[in-house]
Amino acid sequence: MKIKGLRWWMISLVTLGTVLNYLARNSLAVAAPRLITDLHISTQQYSYVVAAFQACYMFMQPVAGYVVDFLGTKIGFALFAVCWSAANLLHGFASGWLSLAFFRGLLGVTESAVIPAGLKASSEWFPAKERSIATGWFNVGSSIGGLIAPPLVVWCILHSGWQSAFIVTGSIGFIWAAVWLKFYKHPRDQKALSDEERQYILSGQEEQHKDDSYNKPSWREIVGCRQFWGIAIPRFLAEPAWQTFNFWIPLYMMTVHHMNLKQIAIFAWMPFLAADMGCIVGGYLPAFYLKYFKVDLITSRKLVVVMGGLMMIGPGLLGLVSSPYVAIALFCLGGFAHQSLSGALITLSSDVFGKKEVATANGLTGMSAWLGATIFTLISGALLKTVGYGPLFVCLAAFDVIGAIVVWNVLLTRPAHLGVNKSAEQLEPAGGAL
Repeated sequence: MKIKGLRWWMISLVTLGTVLNYLARNSLAVAAPRLITDLHISTQQYSYVVAAFQACYMFMQPVAGYVVDFLGTKIGFALFAVCWSAANLLHGFASGWLSLAFFRGLLGVTESAVIPAGLKASSEWFPAKERSIATGWFNVGSSIGGLIAPPLVVWCILHSGWQSAFIVTGSIGFIWAAVWLKFYKHPRDQKALSDEERQYILSGQEEQHKDDSYNKPSWREIVGCRQFWGIAIPRFLAEPAWQTFNFWIPLYMMTVHHMNLKQIAIFAWMPFLAADMGCIVGGYLPAFYLKYFKVDLITSRKLVVVMGGLMMIGPGLLGLVSSPYVAIALFCLGGFAHQSLSGALITLSSDVFGKKEVATANGLTGMSAWLGATIFTLISGALLKTVGYGPLFVCLAAFDVIGAIVVWNVLLTRPAHLGVNKSAEQLEPAGGAL
């Protein structure tokens, strides 16, 4: 039986996997107010726990991307999902900040494949003109996971203790991995896909996603490409904002605005709902720019990054806010802005890199992003008690504005073609290194 619009069912499955990935990831932030009391963890020690995840995630990103490119989207994604579910479940057995940091680092290693795998799936299942929409929808999962985490984790804590929160959020991933293995196939092999939709998908993809004749580029070739740095530097500057929202909002609302655990459960999910809207709107905006402004594909993504960077100025003013409700509103604006620009930056990897290296390239740009997040987390943990949150939020806004300037001026408006027609289409020697 042929299923109409099967590509949307496939990206829905990717989105569900992203939801569960970020649900596991955000469980710690919601449980943190109880954990730091029960396990006698200081603010600086908590920053080490967060940094353990970020550092391991950062170093594993290019490896995870390479593994997904090597094993294929189906097996690679399922393997990492099983591993991150087990790692998250182990958090329930932590007895102090060191064991918690170890389990957190293990989670970082295993969760690092979600974005490269999701991007590879969208590049396989969608034509170029719809790819930002697909990326926006699966990137919604990152926000939905953060949205679900506060009420679910708090409910678990109040009924069965903080350990149960990690056991519950970890166990669900095993079910998703089984479903993924059963249903996911490449469009060429999916019997439920109609011939008309298969032709629509494959004919609408760029040459770098059709050509199988070239050798997979090395990491050195990818990193030596100007297009890589046009994405990697903005991601380095943008990711600290999202990690701050993921790991620090509950503690910020508790320490600065004196919210209790139940109030955090009521309000802390709102920025992630706004982030969901940012994913969706940011996904559709490139098509709008293509149609009405007649720009090229890559410029349409750049415009979304610029819009998001300017909107991030709002959260930069959080240090001037005394009302907890205004603070939540500014976090909502920041969530919307960041996920809009983040989706565009992630999609750009599939626009400029070919099918054999797209997950690896995305993993390397992701490594850059998480390097920025890790450095910022360690600085935040060391300076919060002396300078407070205000200056840190100003830095986050400035980073995104600078990132928008970089992506506009460094990223070229043509694919990298690292392996496709290599002799004729290399970037400028010419153009390769920044």
